[in-house]
Amino acid sequence: MENSNGQVVQASGVSRRFGEGAAAVDALVDVSTAFDRGRFTAIMGPSGSGKSTLMHILAGLDKPTAGTVVLDGQEITSLDDTELTKLRRDKLGFVFQFFNLLPVLTAEENLVLPLSIAGRKPDQAWLDQLVDTVGLGDRRTHRPSELSGGQQQRVAVARALVSKPTVVFADEPTGNLDSKASSDVLRLLRHAVDDFGQTVIMVTHDPAAAAHADRLITLRDGRIVHDGAPGSADEVIELMKTID
Repeated sequence: MENSNGQVVQASGVSRRFGEGAAAVDALVDVSTAFDRGRFTAIMGPSGSGKSTLMHILAGLDKPTAGTVVLDGQEITSLDDTELTKLRRDKLGFVFQFFNLLPVLTAEENLVLPLSIAGRKPDQAWLDQLVDTVGLGDRRTHRPSELSGGQQQRVAVARALVSKPTVVFADEPTGNLDSKASSDVLRLLRHAVDDFGQTVIMVTHDPAAAAHADRLITLRDGRIVHDGAPGSADEVIELMKTID
């Protein structure tokens, strides 16, 4: 079910409190925001600002203490664990800082793993296009130990895209990469948005990574303090100086 305005994820009044009483910590406080289909959004903020908590709640990996999240027309905050697992399998792609590839599988086996788990066959033309796009045509049969960090992360990005998910969530996807590998991965995410119509929501601390996005949301102390176009990496750095 698609909203007429093309919003694919909506968070309304989302709060997340950890602990109780005097020891309670409010990681998110009454956050409301929405994400358009086919756009690349970066989420930044100082350490402890709530950016990873927000991503986990948007992706159904954690539940808010208050508020609701609607993903692709479905209210997900009231789903049970089985329903959430199915939602994540059918609708979402994930890219993490640590590549999370299985060492015993080849690059291609890792890439199609989400489909294998769901008992679905890959669309061969799409798989070939993805392998080509991520530049791993000659690495299909290599195991992760035979790939560089950048190549492993490109496999992880392709794995996130293979099921044509509604949303790809990327959590610090360049956090373990050198600058060349980082820009390869960011170009790949940008390409997924521009050419495949993918929706990407990325948490990052890297201003250069944020500059690849269409939109930058910045959090401080669990609240959104900025929401707009990121501009250049230098402009992101200047913005973050006002927020830290």
